[in-house]
Amino acid sequence: MKKLILFTMMTFCMSATAWAQKTVVSNETEQEENAFDVVEDMPEYPGGMSALMQFLGQNIKYPEDAIKQNKQGRVVASFVVEKDGSISNAVVNRCVWPSLDAEALRVIRAMPKWKPGKQGGKVVRVKFTIPINFSIPADEKKEK
Repeated sequence: MKKLILFTMMTFCMSATAWAQKTVVSNETEQEENAFDVVEDMPEYPGGMSALMQFLGQNIKYPEDAIKQNKQGRVVASFVVEKDGSISNAVVNRCVWPSLDAEALRVIRAMPKWKPGKQGGKVVRVKFTIPINFSIPADEKKEK
């Protein structure tokens, strides 16, 4: 019985020590891993904002269930432009309707690589937020 109690106490003490340990990361590594909100040279979609709007207009497919339910609105989504220009961590910050939110994420993930952002002359990860407007086309409203 004493051995069982001693074993239990030793296990608890070793676990408590492991729980108390923290991993220290230098500020330089932390900044490199975290995405910036604003940088000296912001990321840019190939061809600029007008090309981005054209890409969205050509690639968004209005979900049928949203048309049937007459759901419209502005989905606000954010993502990270990585150092290589690829897109990651796409999330919806302001929802409208599940299928509209999913469509916004699908199109964001399908975007080509961007020109990455720079801070202090170094290429860095940058968080980017974009509103995507969903408005049922007039010809779809007539068919309803």
